[in-house]
Amino acid sequence: MNALAVRPGRALPLVLMLAASIAAGGAKKRLTFDQVFRNASPRLTEPLPAVTGWADDDHFIQQRRREGGPGGPPGGAEEIVDVHSGKSAPWRDLEKFRAGFPEGIDPARPVAVDARGREYLYEKEGLLYLLDTVRGGIAQITHERAERKNPEFSPGGDYLAYTQDHDLYSVRIADGRVARLTHDGSDVVYSGWASWLYYEEILGRPSRYRAFWWSPDGSRIAFFRFDDARVPAYPLFSSAGVTGRTEETRYPRAGDPNPRVRVGIAPAAGGTTVWAAFDTGADCYYGTPCWTPDGGALWVQWMNRAQDTLRIVAVDPRSGGLRTVYEETQPSWVEWLRVPLFVRGGFLIRTDRDGWMHIERHDMAGRLAARLTQGAWSVTEMLAVDESAGSVFFTARKEATTRTDLYRVGLDGRGLRRLTFGPWTHTVSVSPHGKYFVTTYSDVRTPPRMSLLDGEGSVVRALGDAKSDAFDDYDIGRTELFAIRTPDGYELPAVLTLPPGFDSTARYPVLISVYGGPNSSSVADGWRGIEPAWLAGEGLIQMSVDHRGSGHFGKAGVALMKGKLGTWEMNDYCEAVRWLRRLPFIDSTRVCITGGSYGGYVTCLALTRGADFFTHGNALYSVTDWRLYDSHYVERYMGTPAENPAGYAGASVLTYAPRYHGMLRIVHGTMDDNVHMQNSLQLVDTLEVLGRHFEFMAYPLERHGWGGAKAVHLRNESYRFYYTYLLRKEFPERLFENAPLGGRRRM
Repeated sequence: MNALAVRPGRALPLVLMLAASIAAGGAKKRLTFDQVFRNASPRLTEPLPAVTGWADDDHFIQQRRREGGPGGPPGGAEEIVDVHSGKSAPWRDLEKFRAGFPEGIDPARPVAVDARGREYLYEKEGLLYLLDTVRGGIAQITHERAERKNPEFSPGGDYLAYTQDHDLYSVRIADGRVARLTHDGSDVVYSGWASWLYYEEILGRPSRYRAFWWSPDGSRIAFFRFDDARVPAYPLFSSAGVTGRTEETRYPRAGDPNPRVRVGIAPAAGGTTVWAAFDTGADCYYGTPCWTPDGGALWVQWMNRAQDTLRIVAVDPRSGGLRTVYEETQPSWVEWLRVPLFVRGGFLIRTDRDGWMHIERHDMAGRLAARLTQGAWSVTEMLAVDESAGSVFFTARKEATTRTDLYRVGLDGRGLRRLTFGPWTHTVSVSPHGKYFVTTYSDVRTPPRMSLLDGEGSVVRALGDAKSDAFDDYDIGRTELFAIRTPDGYELPAVLTLPPGFDSTARYPVLISVYGGPNSSSVADGWRGIEPAWLAGEGLIQMSVDHRGSGHFGKAGVALMKGKLGTWEMNDYCEAVRWLRRLPFIDSTRVCITGGSYGGYVTCLALTRGADFFTHGNALYSVTDWRLYDSHYVERYMGTPAENPAGYAGASVLTYAPRYHGMLRIVHGTMDDNVHMQNSLQLVDTLEVLGRHFEFMAYPLERHGWGGAKAVHLRNESYRFYYTYLLRKEFPERLFENAPLGGRRRM
């Protein structure tokens, strides 16, 4: 691979970096524990404004700080800010209605808001209440107690839809009339409520299982009907109480039968459902649908079970008839499209079918009208369209694969222009038509700053700087972004933090944090927070590195993982350790890797398949055998176990368990519904039979990741592991006792 084409970051000038680190560490102060974990003064960073969105092209919304001054977290009422004057005012101030609210309902906590910001929905003890901010006052709109899930207003605010007992309902706001739109909900049939596989892998966790979509005029509701009868049930055991209980999830593993799905369109007021004329016997998937702007068609993404072909299919809401609008086939796999952006006479999509993720414009019949972006770089998101100027605003990793910038390009593909500035990673919030945007920008050594810019890229005003006056007084260790060259020519992006007061004659342990999944990168040229400075100050070098399939090298790099998960990840992570071993200050007997979920899988693999390079591992809620994970995710990369038995065997941690040596810490929540604890238990069982020493920590009742006191416990026990095996000194129990979680956990 050509390193210049990939642009992963600066090459590491090792000698200069070490000299600068030593010089910088001279007379500066060291951070205290309370500064890192308890936000004690003097603070090195201060919070930036919390911009939550835009009211229109001239006003953005930000969350007011809670009482306690600028050092406190956001969480107060929202306020609207005029981009011209910078003045703020209360935004949707609901406190003035509090006097009429039933006891126990907080005006600041609606469960749904209509698109106009006029109507607010509240729930109390199974009943729904509606606040109309124009007419004033709150009224009860349901009279039977029930668990109503995912309530959502129609676009005009005339109706409300929700699911109840796995059926879909609507309520007419004017008179409270309830219409039951489906009638066959059961423990295996759900309308408007997603099957687990769709919630996790297709619609996404932010959907909260919602699987219904209003038409633009609010007269119809499209929904998915799921039938999980054929899907195997997986038991999750709760140890609570005296007898415990079993919770079953319909969870298709690789090769298992998937949910059967039908696409329905129901009148909002109730009546006959129109069913889309898809083949109900086909083994396929349906992606997130959308309505065309005129409501004349519902566009549904269709994908075959092999996941190498994707179509956008237009469904006639009157007849259920189908028309293919767009089709894409790739030899590796296709990715789901984000919901298209509609423009006059056509639509925009992002696709990587040419090797990199780029924007295409098609007419409404699906014919390609223009490729708006091209080249060896990736568009990450389409954010806004300015029809009057004929342009689209999008983010991309063009200047470097480790940095994100905002760009504008014409709908004809001309006039590509970068709107953000400097060698920074930018996170942007763009006004509805791109007239203004807010950017939060940083690099690996500089805390974030925030500015307001216009749609031409000119700075209107600075909005904040997280770097405090005390920042430069402290030595937090030097962080560098660089690249590690593999023998076959890949420049792997990496970031490394050296301890304060670095001594090139000493030998340091290393902690490598990874995720490692296909097309998922961990290395970016952005601020990584203060918390890593604690372990750096204790004498631990910290590092992240991305492999060739992480997205930095386009679809060609990612597609190398087809049929053999684990292979290239381990190859490249071992190459990174090989590079580390050449540094005279690295202690190769103390090289630890850590990660969760896919990162847990990689960690377990590193202590087995890669045990000649890695000496310690902290593996959180890990996959250990891909036969145990869900069909849609695994089959995209591996096919089914029947199609690829050698690939599954070669990707399994259990295959390499006899090679295990070092010290592996295995952590799992007992009710994890995503990566079942069965994965860790099978590895535990194998290692026990082999007579190997390891550590194991279970978190009863917890699912895939957790918060609260147990998250603090997980953080503390992970740090205890690092102190014991990497730093080889006593864990400072009293310091960590009752210390809250920082804003950014890095384990």
